[in-house]
Amino acid sequence: MIPPYPLAGKSVLITGGSRGLGLALARELLRYGANLTLLARDEAELRRAEADLKARALGISPPPQIQIVAGDVTVKADLERAVEAAISAYGRLDVVANVAGIIQSGPLDNVTDEEFTQSMAVNAFAPLHLTRAALPYLRASGGRVLIVASLAGKVAVPHLSSYSVSKFAAVGLGQSLRAELAQDGVSVTTVCPGLMRTGSPRHAQIKGQHRREYALFATLDNLPLISLDADKAAQRIVQALIRGEAEVMIGGPARLLNLFQSLAPQLSADVLSLLNRLLPGPGSSDAALPGRDAESRLTRANLVKRAAEQSLNES
Repeated sequence: MIPPYPLAGKSVLITGGSRGLGLALARELLRYGANLTLLARDEAELRRAEADLKARALGISPPPQIQIVAGDVTVKADLERAVEAAISAYGRLDVVANVAGIIQSGPLDNVTDEEFTQSMAVNAFAPLHLTRAALPYLRASGGRVLIVASLAGKVAVPHLSSYSVSKFAAVGLGQSLRAELAQDGVSVTTVCPGLMRTGSPRHAQIKGQHRREYALFATLDNLPLISLDADKAAQRIVQALIRGEAEVMIGGPARLLNLFQSLAPQLSADVLSLLNRLLPGPGSSDAALPGRDAESRLTRANLVKRAAEQSLNES
């Protein structure tokens, strides 16, 4: 039994912390009194996230500290620089939260080999490289590693082929790290959220019939009965980290689909195959568009999505 892990005063490094789920997790960790280092590529987004978090920190005693590092999780030197920044600012590194991710939505026929490689680099290899860079400090502090995988890392969903492959790898990475690092006092938690209302579809890479594909993706991602509020997801993820749980499905629909897949894999495969027939077919080219460039009247009218974008720095 792993004892609960107090977060007050701990040094936490979050990748993808400038927006979406990463920002929601940063806010939740801040509530527990953690000192934060946010790593993301876009410095302007980081500045907005930093201002948001510093304003929230004023209501906490003593106020936690926040710093930002602009960098790319696929560049080892940037990961090492972020680790060094956390050590320089706080004198320690207790938790690495691997949240940064990339998603491509579209038919397999339109997803290139290079996009599979890109997904693996961001969603699977970046957590490995960051954990290795941070490991001497995590061993010294008896720290923790958080890997944000996905329901798609347990059940391969149609039109998310490259994403699913990389998230299955992330789940396997979490299991491997958990087994091997336990002897060093380092606990690893892998979480697999289902759909969440973060506004992130605007940053997804849309393939195939762009407008139809994006309309479906963005709509499902924001349906209250199917998707989970990002703040609630963040609360459950941080609780899993505190408890030191090995692997957690986040959201009722995610747990149900994972259970269905486990109990009836053949039927699950047949249902997913049928679902695939109902999705938009391949496009005439393999070009990818960011979701924000595939908007339609339907998606622009989605007020829930707009609220999420503004709240979590996704607009």
